[in-house]
Amino acid sequence: MAVAASVALYPGFARNAYAFKLFGINIFGSDDEEQQVLDPVKFTVTLNTPDADTKLQESLTNSSLLASEPDKPASGDLGLLIRARDDRERLIAALYENARYGGTVKVTVAGQDIDSIPPNPSFNRSGPVPVVIDVSPGPVFKLGNVRLEGDVAGRDLDQYGLVTGGDARSLAIIKAGNKLVDDLKAEGRPLAKLTKREAVANHANDTVDLTMSAVGGPVAPLGEVAVKGQRTVDQDFIRRYSRLNGGEPYSPEKLRKASDRLRKLGVFSSITIKEATVLAPNGTIPLTIEVSEGKHRYLGVGAQYSTTEGIGLQGYWGHRNLFGKAESLRIEGAVSRLGEASNVQDMDYSAGIIFTKPGVFNPATTFTASLKAKTEHPDTYDARSVTGYGGFSYEFNDYDTASAGFEVEWTDTDDAFGNNQYLTTSIPLEFVRDMRDDKLNPTEGFRASISAKPSYEALNGTFFSSFEGSTTGYKGLGSDDQVVLAGKIAGGVLIGVSSLEDVPATRRFYAGGGGSVRGYSYQEISPYNDEGEATGGRSYVVSSLEARFKVTDTIGLVPFVDAGVVSSDLAPDFSDIRAGAGIGLRYATPFGPLRLDVAMPLKKYEGGSSFGIYAGIGQSF
Repeated sequence: MAVAASVALYPGFARNAYAFKLFGINIFGSDDEEQQVLDPVKFTVTLNTPDADTKLQESLTNSSLLASEPDKPASGDLGLLIRARDDRERLIAALYENARYGGTVKVTVAGQDIDSIPPNPSFNRSGPVPVVIDVSPGPVFKLGNVRLEGDVAGRDLDQYGLVTGGDARSLAIIKAGNKLVDDLKAEGRPLAKLTKREAVANHANDTVDLTMSAVGGPVAPLGEVAVKGQRTVDQDFIRRYSRLNGGEPYSPEKLRKASDRLRKLGVFSSITIKEATVLAPNGTIPLTIEVSEGKHRYLGVGAQYSTTEGIGLQGYWGHRNLFGKAESLRIEGAVSRLGEASNVQDMDYSAGIIFTKPGVFNPATTFTASLKAKTEHPDTYDARSVTGYGGFSYEFNDYDTASAGFEVEWTDTDDAFGNNQYLTTSIPLEFVRDMRDDKLNPTEGFRASISAKPSYEALNGTFFSSFEGSTTGYKGLGSDDQVVLAGKIAGGVLIGVSSLEDVPATRRFYAGGGGSVRGYSYQEISPYNDEGEATGGRSYVVSSLEARFKVTDTIGLVPFVDAGVVSSDLAPDFSDIRAGAGIGLRYATPFGPLRLDVAMPLKKYEGGSSFGIYAGIGQSF
């Protein structure tokens, strides 16, 4: 079992930290300094909703601040009266949000209707002041007659959910109006706006007659782009990296993509792209990118524990804006197998430095260089390596990315073939298409990748190449994606070598562990020689299938089955398929689901792993 945790530290951390949270839960302290309430007035709240169904009751309870914050005293008698009046408005809005346009809300404080209480109230404070809220929801209304006027006249009402007898909830009506404006803007009309949204409730037949009108305004291209709020990040770089080029057609989607692109740089705490309210004299729409820079330097530590690998410690330092154009530098180090290894020589060590420069030739190109050194002691081999890499990635569009680089690696290994040294030069190539709707917790779409790594091992004069491909797919079922089916298949092959001994152990194929076939130990799935030593393989195929059930908004259960095979031949030998099955627990957080999986091998190796426990952040694939 492996469990890891990390804490990011920044300058000023010690003096600004008054609370500690773990996964959104307060361990000690409070989020804010306690504020003293002047003239505190305690009260009790009774919310009566006798004719409301369970869903409506929940909506009303959540909308009432008095009911949801009964322990928060009011500031004076007038403060309590103001909060009661605000609550009535919120509850009426909640009724409208549930298409209850004939409902009523009555609020009394100390037995008096709030409309009859004078502006300078005085309540008996011998005990908590009683507040009683009576809600009569009334019937559910449906849409009646719907009219679209102005530049949206004649549009298909079905596309906006505005059909007679349809959903009359206030949020649905607002959403339809927003979509009308968005569709006008998508036609290149940046000044489009809604000029009328009139809803009239007909209590005789429980319907809402709706009239909406909008003006599109002129079609206008993008104009001058200004940048505000930057301190150390180059202004021209921000403008260029946004890819909002003057003269191009205007579209809200283009602005959204520009904001996402800038946010992914990691140097800004907030990004807002504002459009001018009038066109420029040349007929273009001026834009302003407003940014707020976050902390550029960061420091982190981490720890993990595994029943097979012992204790591990990690640390890293980084800078997100090294030279003023979002260049990032990260220095990291780790040690593991503490408590498991018999001496310091048998521990695992790693250290590395990674430099990344976005927008190196154009906004779509990123340069990455790294130097890493590590020692590894999995059950299959011992290896010491130093790897240098430099390469470029290019974004063709929002979904397709290609990368190419140059890599040199020196490796010293002890494995089934004895002690060997290798000096390998490689050209890593990869193409990725990512159509997932969410990178950490996808519910729709797919991700496919294909890679090639032609290599030359200089000490033995061997040319060889590895080719790998993988595809993952996701399909949400039911309302709000209550069940998500997820599948993965991946495979690879090594060609150009007569003996596996000519290929570094770190470049051969293995399977098993949290990233491939759960239930087996890391790299346990492999061909073995007559002495029972793992040799690694020339080819592999692994697959996974999960059903991700949403139990609550934050908790999910995931039954899964994984299978894989690793062969010493170019074509996988499917006579020795290894499979594992298990169940996982997911806990949703703002930064992705926390994952805990327990699995058992269905075809256990003699003396091999009997089960596996895996923990991490994000889905397994």
